[in-house]
Amino acid sequence: METQIWAEPYKIKMVELIKMTSKADRIKAIQEAGNNTFLLRSEDVYIDLLTDSGVGAMSDRQWAGLMMGDEAYAGSRNFYHLRDTVEEYYSYRYMVPCHQGRGAENILSKILISEGDYVPGNMYFTTTRLHQELAGATFVDVIIDEAHDASSEHPFKGNVDFDKLNALLDEVGADKIPYICIATCVNMAGGQPISMENLKQLRQWCDLHGIMFVHDMTRVAENAHFIQQREEGYRDKSVREIVYEICDLTDAATMSAKKDAMVNIGGFLAMNDEKFYEKACGLVVVYEGLHTYGGMAGRDMEALAIGITESVQDDHIFARVGQVQYLGRKLRDAGVPIVNPIGGHAVFLDAAKMLPHIPQEHFPAQALAAALYVESGVRSMERGIVSAGRDKITGENHKPSLELVRLTIPRRVYTQAHMDVTAAAVLSLMAQRDQIRGLRFEYEPEMLRFFQARFEKLV
Repeated sequence: METQIWAEPYKIKMVELIKMTSKADRIKAIQEAGNNTFLLRSEDVYIDLLTDSGVGAMSDRQWAGLMMGDEAYAGSRNFYHLRDTVEEYYSYRYMVPCHQGRGAENILSKILISEGDYVPGNMYFTTTRLHQELAGATFVDVIIDEAHDASSEHPFKGNVDFDKLNALLDEVGADKIPYICIATCVNMAGGQPISMENLKQLRQWCDLHGIMFVHDMTRVAENAHFIQQREEGYRDKSVREIVYEICDLTDAATMSAKKDAMVNIGGFLAMNDEKFYEKACGLVVVYEGLHTYGGMAGRDMEALAIGITESVQDDHIFARVGQVQYLGRKLRDAGVPIVNPIGGHAVFLDAAKMLPHIPQEHFPAQALAAALYVESGVRSMERGIVSAGRDKITGENHKPSLELVRLTIPRRVYTQAHMDVTAAAVLSLMAQRDQIRGLRFEYEPEMLRFFQARFEKLV
């Protein structure tokens, strides 16, 4: 990957003009936003690396698909196209559309979890863990230790540690573990993949103990790319083939289609068990919409079906991950501490190492994200103690090993020049990082606080 030259496998047919701002403008904007980049107005952002969710550029074929939307309340033809595409590319026989991934997480948790259950996973994700907790379960992290070490070069830091998994099994018993939830390309670990070998071992473990295998497949194509590039026996297989093989090892999946599948809204819950599907159809009517549209318009289901086919094309995913690698290498080669290996959807700055003078309880990653915006107009996001939230029993802050700022690259949106500007902005900030001060809460929401919290600077 690092020695190969690549170019975008597309050409630009339309552009969106963006506003240039002064530093004085940005200081005012971040103050009004309470030092939370989520509360900035997008019009005040120059390069928006907050997230890759729903912000990718759709292709001409996807835009054409919008014109073929069948907005019938029941039985939309776009639903059947999407259903068939999910089975063809992802293997799952049944599919319920949802407005986005967290809609699928909600339905999944309500069906499978009982009060007092435990759900193991390869590192938490914010909304996933919250839905599990709201349904009465306790999340248990069973990812390998290397995932919590930003400097580790382990090629598959998304792997599950079977000693941790078996320790949970011995402690609570299989009856208290309704399913194991495994993310491909683990977001909170820095976009780190799980190996096919580990997935196959998990399939055997689940079969042995009668436990369901659930797949958070939001970034499955990126994970397939890393398997292709790093795992023995997969170099000659296509991303599409590897994606299908990954999915075929699992029983069910939640999908936020706003990432890999490059649509602005949408997702689904997929499964192979017919009774599970029937229960999901019952709940989707309550929380989302009829089972043949869920939380999606017909036109969006059509764009999603087309996006799935484009997401597994080797040229596309090579360039998509390549742009992330490009930015990551520029920063790493210049001495900026980042999560290694470089992930599939974002470059993660190691805020703890960049700002060692700020203790974790004063939110160094949050402070760094705010400072980067003021310095350059580049919007990023915190992935550290603020995102980790509080223990549901003790109320104490979770203190993750990783205190990160995520520079998330939208798909097919920015050029290499934007990556160069971003790298220059981070380097400029590195030179003056001693001037960055910690933060404290001015307002702290009860749940998913990183979205709406407000902070004030410490003197």
